[in-house]
Parts: sequence; C-alpha cells; structure tokens
Amino acid sequence: MLTKVFGSAVFGVEAQTITCEVNVDIGVGYHLVGLPDNAIKESNYRIAAALLNNGYRIPGKKITLNLAPADLRKEGSAYDLTLALGILTASGQIHSANLEKYIIMGELSLDGSLQPIVGALPIAIKAQEEGFEGFILPIQNAKEAAIVNDLKVFGVENISEVIDFFDKGTSLAQTIIDTRAEFYKNLDFPEFDFSDVKGQESIKRCMEIAAAGGHNVILIGPPGAGKTMLAKRLPSILPPMTLHEALETTKIHSVVGRIKNRGLMSQRPFRSPHHTISDVALVGGGSYPKPGEISLSHNGVLFLDELPEFKRGVLEVLRQPLEDREVTISRARFTVTYPSSFMLVASMNPSPGGYFNDPDAPVSSSPLEMQRYLGKISGPLLDRIDIHIEVTPVPFEKLSEDRKGEGSVEIRKRVTEAREVQTQRFLALENVHYNAQMNTKQIREFCHLDAASKELLKNAMEHLNLSARAYDRILKVSRTIADLEKSEKVKGDHIAEAIQYRSLDREGWLG
Repeated sequence: MLTKVFGSAVFGVEAQTITCEVNVDIGVGYHLVGLPDNAIKESNYRIAAALLNNGYRIPGKKITLNLAPADLRKEGSAYDLTLALGILTASGQIHSANLEKYIIMGELSLDGSLQPIVGALPIAIKAQEEGFEGFILPIQNAKEAAIVNDLKVFGVENISEVIDFFDKGTSLAQTIIDTRAEFYKNLDFPEFDFSDVKGQESIKRCMEIAAAGGHNVILIGPPGAGKTMLAKRLPSILPPMTLHEALETTKIHSVVGRIKNRGLMSQRPFRSPHHTISDVALVGGGSYPKPGEISLSHNGVLFLDELPEFKRGVLEVLRQPLEDREVTISRARFTVTYPSSFMLVASMNPSPGGYFNDPDAPVSSSPLEMQRYLGKISGPLLDRIDIHIEVTPVPFEKLSEDRKGEGSVEIRKRVTEAREVQTQRFLALENVHYNAQMNTKQIREFCHLDAASKELLKNAMEHLNLSARAYDRILKVSRTIADLEKSEKVKGDHIAEAIQYRSLDREGWLG
C-alpha cells in the first residue's frame, strides 16, 4: 500500500514542501531514498523504538520511503514524525483520509515524545501559501508557527496524540495567536538606557544621529571610556520594529532554532560576536548553509568590539554585505541569499596599549606598532563606516554627579520622528527606507548643497584627502542631521558637523 505524507525542507529563509512517499510491499528491507543526510538515515532506529513504546511496530515487510523531490538534499531529524505516520498508514495500522491536508514535522525521542525543530516559521508560511489546512509540530514550536494567519497550528507532545487525531478522530488543541496584539504587547524597552551614561554628551549626540539615519559607526578611545556601554544602549533609541521587520527577523532566527517557546520577535536584535569568530560564522555558510551573525543582526545592531583584534580576512568579508545589505552563499548545486540590513557599530583602542595622546598614560606602543595596529582595518572597510568618533574618558566630576542624563525614551522620540521624515521621502523607492541606504543617484537627488556648503565640503575633501565614498558618507550624515533639525535643506552647519565625524580620515591622526 502506498501513502503520501507531507513535510518541509528549509533552504535559506524559505521552505519547500517535501512529499514523503511510503510503500509497504511483500519482502523484507528498509530503503530510505531521496538524498537524506545521516540524521534522516538514522531515523528508522528512533521510529522503531517510538512505535514499539506506544503499542505499534514497524512491519516486517519491504518498506520503501522516498523524499520527493529526490534531487534536493534533505537534512535534520525533523522528518521522524512524518515518516512514522507514513509507515503506520501504509501498513494499515492506522486509517486516515485527512493525512494529506497537513504538514507534519517533528523529531522523535525513543519514548515517542517530540523534540523541537528548526525553521517552523518559514515552513508555516509555505504551508499557508500552498493551501494546507494545518501544521502539526512539537509543542515547543507552536507559538512560532501560529504567527501565520489562516493556518491551523497544532502543538503536540507525543506521537500517540497525532495517531489518535488521525485514527480515532480525537481533537488536538489548536494554538491561536493574535499576531498584531502579541507584537504590540511586547514593544517594551530594552534593559539598557542612555540615562545610565554619565557625561559623553557629544558621543550621545553622535549615536542619536547614527540611529536616526541607520548609519554605521566606529568608536575610538582608551579602555574604560565607555565604548561598549554606549554601543549596548544603541538599540534602546532605535525606532520600534514594524510588523514586517519583526516577521523578517523572526524568520531568520527561526531557521537557526532560536525561537523556541516564543512568538514574534519585537526587540531589534543586538549581536556581539567575539573577535575569534570565523568568516563562516560571521557571514553564514557551511555544507548546509545557515545564517551567520550578520544575518542574525538583520534589522538590528552588529557590535564588533575591539575591531583590530578580528582577523583581517573576517573583516574583509563584511564589505559586500555592508554595501548590498544581503549576503549570497553559493554552492555547486544551489545558492541561498540571506538578508543582512544591519547597523554596524565597531569599537577600537587607538593603539595596542590602549592609550594614545594621553599625557598621563604610560607610552607602551611605538608609532610603528600603532600604524601596524590600525593597518589591520582596511581603507575600503573604513570608507563604509559613515561616522568615526573619538571617545574620551569621563572625568570624575561627571561620574560622581547624581543628576541623570537624558533617557532613551526622549532620544528615541526624536529618532523616530526623523525616521518618519525619511520614510515619507523614500516612499516611492522599494529598498530604501532611511538615509544610510541611499545610493549615489539618490544622494544627488536629496542632498542639494548651496555654494557655501559646496566650498566647505571641497576644502574638507582636499585637506583630509577623502575618497569619493567618504564624500557620499558625509552627505548622507548631513542629510540625517538636517532631518533631526526638521530642515528641508542641507545647510553648511550640517555639513560641518558631518565632517567632524570622519576622525580616521584626518591626516596626521597618529601624530
């Protein structure tokens, strides 16, 4: 007897429906075909034990299982439940006319209980698109899949519940989530607040500009100056995620299994990988490509602490995703693309010893060592960072003040207003939502300069020996400063402030 059960495979951040065909015939043998990986090949041992411990068995006949389309590589243990139900139905141990109306996924334990799977959200989206009535999966993933409207989601704990549902008509508890209500309920503020930062008003201003325009920023200063503290508080002043951004972000985190027992993500991600990270872990990849840190920080912040300590090869792979806001991983048989529209925040000491141009600090690095240290960061990568800012240590008088600084709520309000101006400006453009995403053509269109501003910028370009890309960055930042001041035109003082935020471009910065 031949039975078809439907599962799903995830490629990139998209899912594809897999038909699990099970045929039980005269003879002896167990044949699993359709390019399964080792985890799927081992499924017969888990299925046999799970069925036996729940009063069923694998028949002693010739069983052929095909995962179609057969030319696509399948991976993971999430097909256990799919294949087990196919075997039971094909061997006549259970009877169901509704099996083909559902996507069924789950990893089996030996006692028949279900373990969580990865990629439940993309699978649910695909199931809804293809008109399936429901999705049966482990209870730990039910909230994640229930984000999708017009799809019945049933979270189950044991294979016996699924067998009773199909064979005896026992009802399963449907997981229902009001996506919009859930999303807006969780729009609270992160634990870190800018009111904790003492002094550093100019740096806070710089972070506000970065947040308002989505600009990449690098903080340069000695140890203990507050670089990491400021970076960790950046998400608290970013505008709240839209529902579309939240779905996009949740989808990526779902693929790597980070959404267990959670619904829609409402906080912007903040990722801070260690400097020993490999290039594959940063941009994504592997034999079965998975998203890297830059995709996990999509719609959020990627913080690289101690930038020169990262391997140069790792930093160089950042260049293309920073420009294109997506990363493409190619293999011989397929290509996957992950979105990676993130804000890069990097921090670094000005020298290997940590101190530079500080008369009170001991000189522990020679000029050559400092040049070599800074040389680890390539010019093209620095060009892609819009704002360079020097962070100086906070004096004792400021640290000991009882008065709290301006909080994240007030700053976020101004940032959100500036972003709304940009949203209206770029309404007709598909992939541009804020100033940092503008290309050269759009910069020329939206950043008109008067004669005095042009002269000021020309002098800066000549004296600082700036590249064409740095020129574009200055115009983008000045456009954001104008938006924060609710100015339609980019003025000279906006240009002047933006030029200040190119510290590493200044000749003689080391001397």
